[in-house]
Amino acid sequence: MQNQLQAIIVSKQTSRWHRFDSQQAINEAAVQRILAAAQEAISARGRFSIVLAGGGTPKSVYGLLRNAQADWSKWHVYHNDDRCLPVDHVDRNSLMAREVWLNHVAIPANQVHDIPAELGPVEGAKAYAATVAGIDTFDLVLLGLGEDGHTASLFPGHVWDDSLDAFPVFNAPKPPSERISLSARRLSDTREVMFLVTGAGKQEAVDNWRNGVAIPATVIAPATGVDVYTFGVELK
Repeated sequence: MQNQLQAIIVSKQTSRWHRFDSQQAINEAAVQRILAAAQEAISARGRFSIVLAGGGTPKSVYGLLRNAQADWSKWHVYHNDDRCLPVDHVDRNSLMAREVWLNHVAIPANQVHDIPAELGPVEGAKAYAATVAGIDTFDLVLLGLGEDGHTASLFPGHVWDDSLDAFPVFNAPKPPSERISLSARRLSDTREVMFLVTGAGKQEAVDNWRNGVAIPATVIAPATGVDVYTFGVELK
């Protein structure tokens, strides 16, 4: 079955699980959902605000969006996290999204909001908090899942300041150690959340999530629940 849907409740988070049988299938389904969310938001409110994730699976999705037909002039693009590296560093999430997708579509430059992580974690987080402060509720937040259960730069064993919209991250278990992340509260203030989870290496994190273990991904809890698109893991 190409798309197998299961719904479970973890703590206060409602999660709906969609299993796909190929990388192409999950990529295409994600693109279709993103474009549909954009059309719905633009029809209802005249704009579409999307928060991007980094990583390999989102990169494939962004590559497909590059050739999609959309009312790009109404899109407003944000990021869920980024690494404190120079703007042209290959590991910057913002650079990846621009090179694969954003530089090739007609989204106005002032509607693409990169995290200024090159300023360092403290100053960059302050600046990005000011950027997102004027946004009421996001329309769609894209997230990934690390093998340790982290999402964005919300790592297990770390204390997150949920009073902030964006906060500095130090001593991240994955290099670079300094990052900037939107908070769990801010990521949950959205009309829709889509997790993209691929690869057998994520199996333990998925099992923990579905068994009620409090991994970081479970703190993303919008009122509408979250949709988890998976490929390469078993939904036990």
